[in-house]
Amino acid sequence: MTTTTYEGEQHIIAAAQHILKLLGENKNLTGDFRRALTELDSHLSAMTIINESKRWRFAEVEEQLKCAEREVMRWESNPSLIWDSGPTEASEYIQAVNEIHMVMETLGGLPMNDHGRPKELAFRAQRVQQIAMSRLEEELYHILVQHKQSFEPKNIYFPPSVDFLYDESFVSVEDEIVKDTSERDNNGRESTEYTVDLIDPLVIPDIKSIASVMFVSGYDREFCEAFIGNRKEALDEHLSNLEIQKLSIDDVLKLGWDTLSCEIKKWVRAVKIIIRVSLASEKRFCNQILGDFGSLDSYCFVEISRASVLYLLSFGEAIAMGPYNPEKLFRFLDMYEVLADLHLDMEGLFSEVANSYVKSEFHGLLRRLGESASTTFFKFGNAIALDASIHPFPRGEIHPLTRYVMNYIQTLTAYCDTLNLLLKDQDVDDPNPVLETDNGQDICTSTFSPMGCHLRSFTSTLESNLICKSKLYKDGSLGHIFLMNNIHYMVQKVKGSELRLFFGDEWIRKHTWKFQQHATSYERATWSVVVSLLRDDGRTSLKERCRRFSNAFDDVYKIQTQWRVPDLHLRDDLQISTSQKVIPAYRAFLGMNDKNGSDKYIKYTSDDMEKKLLDLFVGSPSCCTVVLFKQDFLGAVHVQQLLALKQESCQNCTAQDNLLKSSEKVDFSCHPDVRADEAEAYRKSDLSTAHLSFPSSMGGGEGSQTRNLR
Repeated sequence: MTTTTYEGEQHIIAAAQHILKLLGENKNLTGDFRRALTELDSHLSAMTIINESKRWRFAEVEEQLKCAEREVMRWESNPSLIWDSGPTEASEYIQAVNEIHMVMETLGGLPMNDHGRPKELAFRAQRVQQIAMSRLEEELYHILVQHKQSFEPKNIYFPPSVDFLYDESFVSVEDEIVKDTSERDNNGRESTEYTVDLIDPLVIPDIKSIASVMFVSGYDREFCEAFIGNRKEALDEHLSNLEIQKLSIDDVLKLGWDTLSCEIKKWVRAVKIIIRVSLASEKRFCNQILGDFGSLDSYCFVEISRASVLYLLSFGEAIAMGPYNPEKLFRFLDMYEVLADLHLDMEGLFSEVANSYVKSEFHGLLRRLGESASTTFFKFGNAIALDASIHPFPRGEIHPLTRYVMNYIQTLTAYCDTLNLLLKDQDVDDPNPVLETDNGQDICTSTFSPMGCHLRSFTSTLESNLICKSKLYKDGSLGHIFLMNNIHYMVQKVKGSELRLFFGDEWIRKHTWKFQQHATSYERATWSVVVSLLRDDGRTSLKERCRRFSNAFDDVYKIQTQWRVPDLHLRDDLQISTSQKVIPAYRAFLGMNDKNGSDKYIKYTSDDMEKKLLDLFVGSPSCCTVVLFKQDFLGAVHVQQLLALKQESCQNCTAQDNLLKSSEKVDFSCHPDVRADEAEAYRKSDLSTAHLSFPSSMGGGEGSQTRNLR
C-alpha cells in the first residue's frame, strides 16, 4: 500500500472542508446551523494541524532510530570491546541504547495498524535493541573478568587459635607436644567483619551504567543471569584457592582419617574466609551495583552464594554422620565452634525471609555437630572403662592409656566454653565432688562446671581401670609401683595445666596422698621383709642371717633394677625413702655384730648397699631393653617407644636395631626376667591386641578393623 493512513486522513478532511464551504454559501441557513458549520470547520482545521505535527514527529523519531542503529551496528562489526576503547566510546554506546529505548517509547504512543510505517519502525527498533542487549551482556562479563581483584587466603588474618591434631602426642613418652591451651580461649573467637574489593572500584560506575540501561530496557533478567553466572564462577575459584575439593557425602565417608582430618582443617578455615570475607564482600558488591533496583541485590546475592554455602554445609553433614571415634571430637568441636562464631554473620548475610532455607541448613548443621561432639565425648568415657589387658604392663611404667587420657582431657580444656554449653543438661555421677575451702568459699567456678564434673568422672574411671591392671602383676610390689607411677603422672598433669581449674586443689591433695600411700605400701611389701631377715630370732645363726639377707637383697636388686620410675623427682624420693628404711637397719646390724666376726659373712658394706639402692627404678643400666609397638588406638596409628632404657652396648641385645627399624616386633632377648614363652605371650596379647584398643562396636577410622599393636 503506497497510500498511508496520514494521506487518507488528509483527503477526508479536505473533502469535508470543501463541503462546509459550499454549505456556507447558502444564504437561507439559520443562525444555529451556520454556527454549527463554523465549529465543525474549526475542528477540521485543528485536526489538520495535529496531523501535520504527527508527521513531523514521526520523521524525527525515524531519524533518531537511524542514528542509534548506526552506532550499535558499528560495534557489531568491530572485534574490539567497547569499554576497553575508552570512556567516550562507552558513553556514546550507552547513549545510543537509551535513544533506542526512547524511540520505542515514542512509537508506543503513535497509532499502529497492521501495515503502518510506525509498526515497521517499532520492529526495527526492537531488533536493534536485542542486538545491543546481547552486546552489553558480553561487555558486562568482560568487565567482571578483566577487573576482578583476587585476594590470597594466606593474606587473610584471623586471630590465632591453637590447632590440635589427634596424633601420637596423646600417648607420647615425653608429652612435648601438648601445650598450654589458654591462648586458644583468649583468641579463638572473633566477630569482626572483613570485606575486600572483589572488583576494581573504578569500574563499578561502568557496571552500574550497563545495569541501568538494561533494566530500563526491560532486560533485568538477562543482566542478573550474566551477573550471577560470573560471580558464581568467582566464588568457586575462591573455594579452589582454599584447597576445597567438591566431594560427595559418599566420598567424604570413604576418606581415611589422616586425609579426612586435613580436609576438616581446610574446611574450618575455608568456612570462615568464605562467609566472613567472600560472602560479606559479595553482598556489598551486589548492593553497590543493584541497591537502587529494589530487592534484586538480595536475590542475586543468594543465587550467587547458595551452591557454595550448601556444599560447605553438606561436607559438614557428612562429618557429623560419624563414626564417633574420640580422635574426631576435636574436629567436631572445631567445626561447631567456627559455625557458632559465624552465627551472626549468617544472620546478617541471609536476613530476608526468602533466605530462610540457607539459614535453616546452617543452624541444622550446627545442632548436629553439637550432638556429634556430645556423643563422641561420652563414648570416650565409656571406652576408658572398657579398655582391658590380659598381661601386666612391663616394668610398672606409666600405661599408654594413662598418657592418652590425661593428654586428651588436657586438650579438651581449650574447648571448655563450648563443652560446658553442650554438656549443661547432661547429668554425671561425679565420684570426686568439689569440696569447699576452709573459709567456705568455692575453689573455682570451673570446678563446678559440667565439664569439670565429667573430666573428674573420666579420671575416676581411668583410676579404676588402672587398679584392675595393677592386679595382673604377680609381684604385688610392682603393682604398687605401677599405681604410684600412673597416679603421680595424673597429678602432675593436673597441677601443670589448665586441668587444675577443673579438678581443684582438694583433688590434687587426695591423689598426692594416694600415690604416696602406694610408695609406702611398696616399701612395706618389699623392704620390710628383707630387713626383717637381719633380726636375731634366737634360732638362726649369724652366717645364715647374712646369707639370707644378701640373697634376698640380690633378688630384689636384680628384679627392681628392671622396674622404672620415669619421673626423676619421684624416683629420687623413692630411692631416698628406701635407703632410710634399709641403710640404718643394716648399719645397726653391722655395728651389733662387728665383734662376732661378721666381716667374713658380709657381702656388702653399707656404702656398697647405698650405691646399689640408687640403681633401683632406672630401668636396668646393664641392658637396653626396648619395647616398641604399633598401636591402633581409636582409629589412629602410632609408633611409640614405651620402654626405652639406657642405650649402652650389650652383646646379647638387639634393642637398638628394634628402635631404628619401626616396631614390627618386640625383642626380649636381653631381658633377664622374661622367658621365651612369656615373651611370646606378650606378642600375642597386650602388644598385639589389647593395649588401648577400644571395642569394635564403637567403629573406627582407617585400619580400625585390625587393631594391631605389634
